Amino acid sequence: MSGDTLILGLGNVLLTDEAVAAAVLQALAEQTPPDPDLTLLDGGTLSFTLAGPIAAARQMIVVDAAAMGDPPGSVRLFEGATMDAQLRRHASSVHEVSLADLIDIARLTDSLPARRALIGIEPGRVDWGDTLTPAVAAAVPTAVAMIQELLARWRVAPAP
Repeated sequence: MSGDTLILGLGNVLLTDEAVAAAVLQALAEQTPPDPDLTLLDGGTLSFTLAGPIAAARQMIVVDAAAMGDPPGSVRLFEGATMDAQLRRHASSVHEVSLADLIDIARLTDSLPARRALIGIEPGRVDWGDTLTPAVAAAVPTAVAMIQELLARWRVAPAP
């Protein structure tokens, strides 16, 4: 794979299933051999400071708890324009800045990663707590496998 690939986890580790991205990043780090082309970044609860790493990435995979109307623990992949459309539909955020805002900044500065994907995991509970619900914890290996499959596909096909 040429260039940097950013794996960006978003969420609040103090709010039960909002912490799923951190769990996915940890599992991915444990299962993936060191790769200088991969950057795993826990983006926490979002801020404008993430605009820099997003702009520097040629490819980006975002992992986040996402209310999609699916059963808790469901994992869905949104790529490219489909990701952008998903973010526009759910652009509101309780954070300082939404992921849609960061994507818009990258688009306006002509630094939007050519390849980008969102792996959304349906939360079961978002409340004070430091443990994922069983359904969401069970989704972590699925999300890791999805990331690994996506990276393998991106390695084979030339970047747009």
